[in-house]
Amino acid sequence: MRLYSIASGSSGNCIYVGDGDTHILIDAGVSCKKIETALKENDISAGDIQGIFVTHEHSDHICGLGVLARRYHIPIYATYETLERIKRCKTLGEMDDSLFNPIFANLNMQIGDLMIHPFSIPHDAVNPVAYRVTSRDNKSIAVATDIGFFNDYIVENLMGLDAILIEANHDVHMLQTGPYPYVLKQRILGNHGHLSNENSGKLLNRILNDKLKYILLGHLSKENNYEELAYETVRLEIAMGDNEYRTREIPIKVARRDFPTEMITV
Repeated sequence: MRLYSIASGSSGNCIYVGDGDTHILIDAGVSCKKIETALKENDISAGDIQGIFVTHEHSDHICGLGVLARRYHIPIYATYETLERIKRCKTLGEMDDSLFNPIFANLNMQIGDLMIHPFSIPHDAVNPVAYRVTSRDNKSIAVATDIGFFNDYIVENLMGLDAILIEANHDVHMLQTGPYPYVLKQRILGNHGHLSNENSGKLLNRILNDKLKYILLGHLSKENNYEELAYETVRLEIAMGDNEYRTREIPIKVARRDFPTEMITV
């Protein structure tokens, strides 16, 4: 089973997950050309994609959706409310209604060799979800970003993973002292905003397990974070956490905002 971040950050998000002959994308928030090129570098054609699973309707998660879906006639999966917002987004252009497929949080669906499990997340969108994807040989990968806070429900949905792309959006001090207007700062820091580096580490402390082989930190803010800071803050949270694991035992990498990150195989 493979996890491949084509882009993950405040300026665009697109994640590939695949196993065997089954290939899906989670979000399409960068250009179709960028997605095509990144997939081709790993011997995957965009025409092989069997579904695009959208987390929510913000532009950094859907801006490449229209061209990609039209060009390859790829089904789009999202919650009903998210689909309605996508249909009303004029910048995406017209898309065939037959491409839209509603999903429901906590209800599994099967595509080829993959079982996709959507679960609700707290974010300022109409009905956002994160995704846990499981292969036929019981390997599990989750993509969990745009989370204002975590609770027992989110922890439960992230237990027993083999790999995860998890949000480490901002450094709190950089955000508080940075150039963003006060209202935007409060939105990001609020319960429907984004996970800080520190809270990302705290969430990871709750879900570390013997199966977890890879941690990929994603959705970094361009203005309020940088790769080394995200990595070190999360690493220290785990090192100081009340758990039996240490960061040297689990590879932690940072997904690049604007470029693909090395393919992960579990």
